[in-house]
Formats: sequence, structure tokens, C-alpha cells
Amino acid sequence: MPVPNSFEYAIVRVVPRVERGECINAGVLLHCAEHEYLGARIELDEARLLALAPDVDLDAVRRHLAAIPRICEGGRDAGPIGLLPRGERFSWLVATRSTMIQTSAVHVGLCDAPEVVLERLLDKLVRTPRPR
Repeated sequence: MPVPNSFEYAIVRVVPRVERGECINAGVLLHCAEHEYLGARIELDEARLLALAPDVDLDAVRRHLAAIPRICEGGRDAGPIGLLPRGERFSWLVATRSTMIQTSAVHVGLCDAPEVVLERLLDKLVRTPRPR
């Protein structure tokens, strides 16, 4: 049986009016050094965001959110940050910001398969719960 490895994750949030502090969870970042994994899944519920901030610039939000998985993947297409080592890219992504796209505090856990955990966290923390 494989030994679980530690991982770190943070919720990606859209804060349309920073001065109000209201937010919509829009994705999850997950880093697992032992599996050499850094990934992000973004699923913005645009209807919820528009209900919170009808005047939000959706195109700008989409562009900024789309950059996060590219940075996780790394490489030249992700700009200068994409050339950093995986752990440094995660640290850069979760750094405290006062902008429209923010992340939660970093949380930790144990896993065997980071991709599976990322999907579970997306279900639990981002997707709108379905009625029973």
C-alpha cells in the first residue's frame, strides 16, 4: 500500500469589489512536491458572480483566472513566473494580494493521487451544492 504524501492547497477566489470583501470561490490550486505536481482547476459560476457584482468585467476575470492553470503547468507560455521551479510558482500564486483574484490561506493534507484530491476539493469548495 502506498504511503500518503503531504500536499498543500488554496482556494482561488474572485473578489469583484475588494473594498467590500465579498467573494466567489472559483477554483483550487494544489501542490504535492513528492508527486512533482502543481495543478489548478478553475470553474467560475458566472451567474453567481454577476448576482454579486452585475457590473464586473467578466472578460478581465476570465483572462486572469485562465493564467493560473498556465502558471501551474509552467514553461515560457506562462511568462517569467512559469519559468520558476514548481514550489516557487505555488508560493507566488498563493501570495497575499489585494486584487480581484485572491487565494485563501494555504491548507494541508495527505494524498496518494493529487489529481483525485483536486477534483474532490473542487466539488467540496467551489461547485454549487446540488439539492438532495
